[in-house]
Amino acid sequence: MAKPVPTQFGNFLLPANVARELAEERINSALAGGYEGASRRKNSMRAWRARQLDADTALGYDLPTLQDRSSDLIRNNPIAAGAISTKVTSVIGYGLWHKCSINREYLNISEDQAEAWESRVEFEFQALCKDIGYDGETLAELTGTAYRSHLEKGDVLGLLTNRERKNLPYQLAVQLIESDRLCNKDHKQNTETLRNGVVKDANGRTIQYQVLKSHPGSSRGASAQWIEYDAFDENGNPHVLHLFKRLRPGQSRGVPDLAPVIETLKQLSNYTEAELQAAVLAGLFTVFIKTEGDDAVAQTANDVDLKMGTGSILSLDVNESIETASPGRPNAGFENFWVAVVREIGIAIELPYEILIKHFSSSYSASRAAILEAWRYFTKERKWMVSRFCQPIFESFVDEGVALGRFAAPGYFTDPFIRQAYLQSRWHGPPRGHIDELKESKAAEIYERMGVKPLDEITMEVTGGDWERNHTQQVRERRLRIKDGLHQEAGSDAGFLLPGEDDENSN
Repeated sequence: MAKPVPTQFGNFLLPANVARELAEERINSALAGGYEGASRRKNSMRAWRARQLDADTALGYDLPTLQDRSSDLIRNNPIAAGAISTKVTSVIGYGLWHKCSINREYLNISEDQAEAWESRVEFEFQALCKDIGYDGETLAELTGTAYRSHLEKGDVLGLLTNRERKNLPYQLAVQLIESDRLCNKDHKQNTETLRNGVVKDANGRTIQYQVLKSHPGSSRGASAQWIEYDAFDENGNPHVLHLFKRLRPGQSRGVPDLAPVIETLKQLSNYTEAELQAAVLAGLFTVFIKTEGDDAVAQTANDVDLKMGTGSILSLDVNESIETASPGRPNAGFENFWVAVVREIGIAIELPYEILIKHFSSSYSASRAAILEAWRYFTKERKWMVSRFCQPIFESFVDEGVALGRFAAPGYFTDPFIRQAYLQSRWHGPPRGHIDELKESKAAEIYERMGVKPLDEITMEVTGGDWERNHTQQVRERRLRIKDGLHQEAGSDAGFLLPGEDDENSN
């Protein structure tokens, strides 16, 4: 290899590497735009060599390490474990439940016909949800596990498969597959159409998933056999639900939720552990006996076990003195530093500090603002889970029900728009909760009076319940109270009258 040739620069002879950097700087200066963030001349930016990588290249090699470290933090780090659990509890809670909302105008059917169809479908779907998992899990359990796996690993697979049931006519079952099993068959290198276990066609559309038969970290030994699952069935409906966030176009796999803060969490954990150990040592109040002179070596052979106690008076030998260890713990600045870092973590994972650490010490307005900010994120996540996981499962159920003749739906399999009209749905979850229920109730009452929110939406927000069922139950309770001679207190039920009642009966 030839040695770099020095370059003449004015009256000076510059080394080749210095001359090359100077030439690059001249070019960059001449072509430089207006963004300081792209500067190559500033000392603070000169060593920053960011690379242009596509979504799969940027993630592909790092994905297994990110997944392993994310799982380790969730198992052992309180902040990481709390953050993931908070998201699962708030987004999924005790489960999301379904309510039919078919488009009766498009289907040209009466309201009574629509209600009868919806009631039958909802009843049978709820019955299947109690045993819809391939291993007998409920839909609520599957949804919570799938969402948690997505957060922890970046993605998870939901296989729409079949299994026989003795007590139900439906065979639809959902089997979750952990993302660690999703990898290239025979450990082949990635190609244009094969990326970390995801097979694509020439246009970049996912057509197949390659899955290890057993988990690579199994104590029974990793399997060397793969199963290939088609992404869609013969009718073009989803066969595998790949649950992950597409942060970039062309992305084939998901990124763990904690990826941006993995290093921060680990460093904070190490710092916290060091402070804790130092505080424990400080609490031991260690005392050292210092010996001076030639007797220091001989004294070690005649050590006496001196124990400190209440009111103890201990004598020391000649040339001996006492020194205590004072590590200066607890550290007065530890809490402020810890809070600052945790706030930074919360920003990255979209959890306000108060929600992340479950501590509300500010005013009502500040606490309410934190809850509202968090619920914007939780609501978005819930809608995403519904569209990517829950609704496709419901649609597969209705497909099977119509095919079995259990639901009358003319044109369902021949006209895709008629099918969509029958599949219109709403999904509900646990309510947000309130800091001051009286203020929230007053606001809901005003919204309903103004026509801003319907009663069913208010009911979902306040209790997470079903307004129509509540209404039917309230009518029944009202009739029973009147029948049995129980009277409402004056003013407690103003404006609520059943057909045939008058003001005198309601007093």
